Amino acid sequence: MWDFFQTVRHRHSVRRYQPDMPVEAEKLHAILEAVSTAPSAGDLQSYHVYVLTSSASRARLQEAAPDQTFLAEAPLALVFCADRERPRERFGARGCELFATQDATIAAAFAQLAAVAAGLASAWVGRFDREQVCAQLELAQHLDPVAIISVGYPAELPAPTPRRRLDEVVTRL
Repeated sequence: MWDFFQTVRHRHSVRRYQPDMPVEAEKLHAILEAVSTAPSAGDLQSYHVYVLTSSASRARLQEAAPDQTFLAEAPLALVFCADRERPRERFGARGCELFATQDATIAAAFAQLAAVAAGLASAWVGRFDREQVCAQLELAQHLDPVAIISVGYPAELPAPTPRRRLDEVVTRL
């Protein structure tokens, strides 16, 4: 098993997946278990995850992100929604507007790392028509989609993308 730092280094956005290779139920369960361990504001887990395994549901989802054709090709898509109501009582408006988004985003990042640890690949999609996703998934008013993650066995191993130097993104005080 890889250690955490190897897992992080091997996470790349993959947009081509091996056809006819579904994600096994055990691996999906492991990914979702990792999602549930993600840190969240007040431990409220102010998010909800939709798991799309049918090709029809993924094809409809891809319509909301027309330039992201790999969403329909991947054997699995996870839609991470911020639950805007869950943090209201404890954190008020800031919880609804910010903390719920952060919770969903952290959970999605955990899903991507868990996918790598399970021998899978993923890609983060943030550019989609929010209203279309809400309609297609029939989301309740308090759920707001913030990220879509495609998951599957990679049919490509993209070269690592360049990263900014640490001194460009870190300030030590």
